Amino acid sequence: VPAQYWLDNKSSLDARGDVAVWLASDQSPKILGDTIGHFELIAVDFPAFGDGRGFSYGRELREQHGFTGELRAIGNFMRDQLAYLGRCGFNSFALQNTDVDAALKSLKDFSVHYQTSIDNPQPLFRARS
Repeated sequence: VPAQYWLDNKSSLDARGDVAVWLASDQSPKILGDTIGHFELIAVDFPAFGDGRGFSYGRELREQHGFTGELRAIGNFMRDQLAYLGRCGFNSFALQNTDVDAALKSLKDFSVHYQTSIDNPQPLFRARS
Protein backbone atom coordinates (compact mmCIF):
# COMPACT_ATOMS: atom_id res chain seq x y z
CA VAL A 1 0.00 0.00 0.00
CA PRO A 2 1.19 3.58 -0.44
CA ALA A 3 2.90 4.93 2.67
CA GLN A 4 0.27 7.61 3.23
CA TYR A 5 -2.51 5.02 3.06
CA TRP A 6 -0.64 2.99 5.67
CA LEU A 7 -0.31 6.01 7.95
CA ASP A 8 -4.01 6.88 7.57
CA ASN A 9 -5.21 3.29 8.18
CA LYS A 10 -2.45 1.84 10.34
CA SER A 11 -4.64 0.25 13.00
CA SER A 12 -6.83 -1.70 10.61
CA LEU A 13 -3.96 -2.68 8.30
CA ASP A 14 -1.63 -3.68 11.11
CA ALA A 15 -4.13 -6.31 12.23
CA ARG A 16 -3.74 -8.06 8.87
CA GLY A 17 -0.04 -8.67 9.34
CA ASP A 18 0.63 -9.12 5.61
CA VAL A 19 0.91 -5.53 4.45
CA ALA A 20 3.87 -4.08 2.61
CA VAL A 21 4.38 -0.39 2.03
CA TRP A 22 5.84 1.66 -0.80
CA LEU A 23 7.46 5.04 -0.49
CA ALA A 24 7.07 7.69 -3.17
CA SER A 25 10.23 9.53 -4.17
CA ASP A 26 9.26 12.53 -2.06
CA GLN A 27 8.57 10.48 1.10
CA SER A 28 11.47 9.91 3.44
CA PRO A 29 11.51 6.60 5.29
CA LYS A 30 11.30 8.69 8.47
CA ILE A 31 7.54 9.07 7.94
CA LEU A 32 7.13 5.38 8.82
CA GLY A 33 8.69 5.96 12.23
CA ASP A 34 8.97 2.94 14.48
CA THR A 35 6.72 0.85 12.21
CA ILE A 36 9.58 0.15 9.78
CA GLY A 37 10.38 -3.09 11.59
CA HIS A 38 6.81 -4.35 11.11
CA PHE A 39 7.24 -4.76 7.37
CA GLU A 40 8.72 -7.75 5.58
CA LEU A 41 8.78 -5.69 2.36
CA ILE A 42 9.28 -2.01 1.67
CA ALA A 43 9.26 -0.76 -1.91
CA VAL A 44 10.79 2.53 -3.03
CA ASP A 45 9.49 4.20 -6.16
CA PHE A 46 11.83 5.63 -8.78
CA PRO A 47 9.51 7.89 -10.81
CA ALA A 48 12.20 8.86 -13.34
CA PHE A 49 15.60 7.57 -14.36
CA GLY A 50 17.30 10.72 -13.09
CA ASP A 51 15.64 10.76 -9.67
CA GLY A 52 18.24 9.35 -7.29
CA ARG A 53 16.48 9.92 -3.98
CA GLY A 54 15.54 6.23 -3.81
CA PHE A 55 19.22 5.26 -3.60
CA SER A 56 19.54 7.39 -0.46
CA TYR A 57 16.32 5.96 0.96
CA GLY A 58 17.66 2.44 0.50
CA ARG A 59 20.80 3.23 2.47
CA GLU A 60 18.80 5.09 5.10
CA LEU A 61 16.45 2.16 5.63
CA ARG A 62 19.35 -0.27 6.03
CA GLU A 63 21.88 1.83 7.94
CA GLN A 64 19.82 4.21 10.07
CA HIS A 65 16.63 2.23 10.60
CA GLY A 66 18.10 -1.30 10.61
CA PHE A 67 15.57 -2.62 8.10
CA THR A 68 16.44 -6.25 7.31
CA GLY A 69 13.49 -7.25 5.14
CA GLU A 70 13.02 -7.22 1.40
CA LEU A 71 13.79 -3.82 -0.11
CA ARG A 72 12.32 -3.54 -3.61
CA ALA A 73 13.03 -0.93 -6.28
CA ILE A 74 9.93 -0.10 -8.33
CA GLY A 75 9.27 2.39 -11.10
CA ASN A 76 11.53 3.80 -13.79
CA PHE A 77 15.03 2.60 -13.11
CA MET A 78 17.31 0.95 -15.65
CA ARG A 79 18.98 -2.44 -15.64
CA ASP A 80 22.31 -0.59 -15.69
CA GLN A 81 21.51 0.70 -12.20
CA LEU A 82 20.96 -2.72 -10.59
CA ALA A 83 24.52 -3.05 -9.27
CA TYR A 84 24.29 0.39 -7.66
CA LEU A 85 20.85 -0.36 -6.22
CA GLY A 86 22.26 -3.55 -4.70
CA ARG A 87 25.08 -1.59 -3.12
CA CYS A 88 22.50 0.69 -1.51
CA GLY A 89 20.65 -2.22 0.08
CA PHE A 90 18.03 -3.18 -2.49
CA ASN A 91 17.59 -6.92 -2.86
CA SER A 92 14.47 -7.03 -5.02
CA PHE A 93 13.66 -5.31 -8.30
CA ALA A 94 10.40 -4.88 -10.20
CA LEU A 95 11.84 -4.95 -13.71
CA GLN A 96 9.76 -4.28 -16.79
CA ASN A 97 10.49 -5.67 -20.26
CA THR A 98 13.93 -6.93 -19.29
CA ASP A 99 15.86 -10.10 -20.00
CA VAL A 100 16.02 -11.63 -16.52
CA ASP A 101 19.30 -13.49 -17.12
CA ALA A 102 21.00 -10.31 -18.34
CA ALA A 103 19.58 -8.40 -15.38
CA LEU A 104 20.99 -10.95 -12.93
CA LYS A 105 24.41 -10.70 -14.59
CA SER A 106 24.31 -6.90 -14.30
CA LEU A 107 24.20 -7.22 -10.51
CA LYS A 108 27.86 -8.21 -10.81
CA ASP A 109 28.95 -5.59 -13.35
CA PHE A 110 31.82 -4.50 -11.11
CA SER A 111 34.22 -6.77 -9.27
CA VAL A 112 35.92 -4.05 -7.21
CA HIS A 113 34.45 -1.04 -5.44
CA TYR A 114 36.43 1.75 -3.84
CA GLN A 115 33.58 3.13 -1.74
CA THR A 116 31.93 1.55 1.25
CA SER A 117 28.32 0.44 0.92
CA ILE A 118 25.65 -1.79 2.39
CA ASP A 119 27.08 -4.83 0.61
CA ASN A 120 30.71 -3.99 1.47
CA PRO A 121 31.22 -1.81 4.56
CA GLN A 122 35.02 -2.00 4.34
CA PRO A 123 36.79 0.44 1.97
CA LEU A 124 39.10 -1.07 -0.60
CA PHE A 125 42.28 0.38 0.93
CA ARG A 126 41.54 -1.50 4.19
CA ALA A 127 41.19 -4.81 2.33
CA ARG A 128 44.69 -4.58 0.88
CA SER A 129 47.48 -6.20 2.81
